[in-house]
Amino acid sequence: MAPQLVRRSSPFCGRRRHFRQRCSPLNYVLALNLEWFGFGELSKEGNDHSFAAHLDLAGANGVGVFYLEMRRGLDYLYLHPHVDRKRIGVTGLSGGGWQTIVLSSLDERVKASNPVAGFAATSSRVEAKDFGDMGDIEQSASDFLRGSDYPYLVALMAPRPILLTYNGEDDCCFRASLAKPRIFDAIQPFFGLYGKADDLNWHENRDPGDHNYQLENRLADYSFFTKHFGLPPILDETGIPAELRSYEELVTALPEDNLTILGLARQLGREITRSPIPTAASERAAWAISERSKLKEIVRYQPVELQDTWATAMTKSRDVQSISYLFQLNNGLSANGMWLRSILQSSDTAPVTIVLHDDGRSAAADVVAQRFSRGEQVLALDLMFTGSAWKGKDTFEFAQMLGGLGERPMGLQAAQLVRIARWAVQKSGTAKVRLEVSGIRNQAAALVAAALEPDLFSEITVRDGIRSFSYVLEKPVTYAQAPELFCLDLYKEFDIDRLEALAARVTVQSRQSRELPGSKP
Repeated sequence: MAPQLVRRSSPFCGRRRHFRQRCSPLNYVLALNLEWFGFGELSKEGNDHSFAAHLDLAGANGVGVFYLEMRRGLDYLYLHPHVDRKRIGVTGLSGGGWQTIVLSSLDERVKASNPVAGFAATSSRVEAKDFGDMGDIEQSASDFLRGSDYPYLVALMAPRPILLTYNGEDDCCFRASLAKPRIFDAIQPFFGLYGKADDLNWHENRDPGDHNYQLENRLADYSFFTKHFGLPPILDETGIPAELRSYEELVTALPEDNLTILGLARQLGREITRSPIPTAASERAAWAISERSKLKEIVRYQPVELQDTWATAMTKSRDVQSISYLFQLNNGLSANGMWLRSILQSSDTAPVTIVLHDDGRSAAADVVAQRFSRGEQVLALDLMFTGSAWKGKDTFEFAQMLGGLGERPMGLQAAQLVRIARWAVQKSGTAKVRLEVSGIRNQAAALVAAALEPDLFSEITVRDGIRSFSYVLEKPVTYAQAPELFCLDLYKEFDIDRLEALAARVTVQSRQSRELPGSKP
């Protein structure tokens, strides 16, 4: 019997149960369709895919949950007494296509594979972002694309046969003509090294051509597997409707308290313990050096330089002079801000406050006015992904892509803030700058920057911040709301108090902190 591990939108209908799919009077396919997070009986709110980021924050790489679920399903099939281990295949659509290539490429127990519209090369995804090709968070999991990419996974299938199925006018993800050059054309010569160029197969669906696993794609799937598993050809689906089962017949009645992805992240977060912060000055200094090194690694901090500082606008009105700047950094990223000072000042050496707001500098007008009225120079700054520094939408999609490539948006923002703060010090002639931040995203960036470079800042005032990263798990804050915070291992190793301790020479004041219902300030 030829077993098949089937993923989302499968042509088969078994869900966490085996059944026999008739191929001929003497041949059967044993199929296992694993319930996928967020669907069917696992459609609880806490199983949304984006909660994998909460696992990252708590110190467990979220992609592991997805992989382990697939691996356990394969284990179950492999040990089944009626399974022919030489004829195990995997197929699935969309996220199921992603699961198919990941499991098939990494586990040689899979002998043939047919992923359907589930992945593309990273460069293709960025180029074709208007077609929704950025993917779910597991498709760009932290470090998943660091030093490798999806074409590598296709190559890892060699010399085992694989059919790559894509849709010509896909209205969701990974259109055929955009995906093909890098995952098929470029990889076919690699199969050729094994003398198996013909075992890398391509099928483009045009009927109906949208995001589907309908009849044309299913018939291509049957043809592929029957050929490579030595089964009689399947030319149609005669008799299959009679074997379909209803949702009610397939329900397995999971426990009501079954853990969700978010529930697991919360559980891990509550179990975190850290060594106490030393109180003795001699021990504290050594601790700070060690912890800064650890923090740099976790946020992947790399100092940046200003490549260009462009003055893009200037105004003078009454007592106020403003200059708008575009800050171009040497890593290709940018930030922008507006510098305000009094025309009546006899010197440019008045104290400097950098103002940051999660909703952009335009939302920080009141804070800017307050600091200006105190006689200070003010830089209203938007770091990458915030305010006017970000013209697109869906910040989180690009943040997860950076995370997948091995970067950490929080570290990139902290590096921007440190370098622009140094520029402000040089411009004003002051020794240090103040930070006034509103919102949890800029709170984290400011505290990380001050923890790494405490001599650069004199004071941080936080409005609408949090007292602990546990708030992010318990609220919960979604990945789309604050993607920078979901930095792999951050909460496992650091909390707000620990970052503040690393920035001990900086005075940190909190105003109007966010609180969970029932919690005490």
